[in-house]
Amino acid sequence: MAQIQLTPAQRKDHRADAHHLNAVVMIGSDGLTPGVQKETDAALNAHGLIKVRVQADDRASREQMFQTLATELNAAPIQHIGKLLVLWRPMPEKEKKVSEDRMPGPRDVKVLKNSSRYGQRPEVKTLRVLGNQRLTPGGTVKRAKPPKQRSLKKSSQD
Repeated sequence: MAQIQLTPAQRKDHRADAHHLNAVVMIGSDGLTPGVQKETDAALNAHGLIKVRVQADDRASREQMFQTLATELNAAPIQHIGKLLVLWRPMPEKEKKVSEDRMPGPRDVKVLKNSSRYGQRPEVKTLRVLGNQRLTPGGTVKRAKPPKQRSLKKSSQD
């Protein structure tokens, strides 16, 4: 796989985003092992932008690890400063599971309430009504009515 090429402006934005991050993957004295590559790949899938700390003292070996990780994991090399490497890869799209018995989500409802003073304009309030709530004609939010229970005798007769 080839590494992702970014413009300098994109690289600058990712550097700024990575500033507050802590190192997620640590590369020890054994160097770049398959386990380290697997963990780095998992971290890139989970976070997209990661920092990797390398324990090697030789700058050339760190630079080679940086390029190897970028090419093999199809990531963009963002920054190599000291013993920290910053890598970025776009996060994969996650499939949303749609449940059949899912309740409706929250919705915003505008309610017109008359003022308590005579001659004042009515107030427009925006209320958030959750899936388990309902709006009464008076403009108050109440819990939804549970479904009516049928007796066991009536259901067995049908």
